[in-house]
Amino acid sequence: MKSRIRRHARRAKYIIYQETLIDVREHLWTFIGSFVGIGIIGFINSRYVGSYDNLFLIGSFGASSVLIYGAIDSPLAQPRNLIGGHVVSALVGVTVHKFIPAEPWITAALAVSLAIVCMQITKTLHPPGGATALIANIGSAKILALGYWYVISPVFIGTLILLLVAIFCNNATPHRSYPRNKHWFKVWKRRYHHY
Repeated sequence: MKSRIRRHARRAKYIIYQETLIDVREHLWTFIGSFVGIGIIGFINSRYVGSYDNLFLIGSFGASSVLIYGAIDSPLAQPRNLIGGHVVSALVGVTVHKFIPAEPWITAALAVSLAIVCMQITKTLHPPGGATALIANIGSAKILALGYWYVISPVFIGTLILLLVAIFCNNATPHRSYPRNKHWFKVWKRRYHHY
């Protein structure tokens, strides 16, 4: 019995040790990727949009950065989910805001809920997409005034910038590989387009 307890204790120590190892390269590339991705979007916002309103730098990009730079193997961080999740959610959010005039709490709840379901249906689930739909309903007056342009800029262009930086930074060393499946588009095409 004591040897069994010792064996389990050794196994637990080993697992804890493995899970708490710090890989400096991993953290460095996570930092560089997220800094450059958000930095480029922030620079574009301050240079061309104006620093008085963050039209181009939306909060959901921060959450996307956690996934695509810090959890690159997650299915939710893959390019299809990143771009599709944001674009689908932005479309849903703007549509709800335009066609259902109601209290903000109703449109916010409806936009987020419909965005989640639409992402599930299109197999583009990306958790920050919920925030993208929410921002389309409760954002500043300038964001709300964008209408469907919100889907193109900042959402689509911003996610494209984050994706390009992620592909570069997450493949800069042999220890990181993004996207998880290099042939993700071919796999998607085979799975969903029958000829």
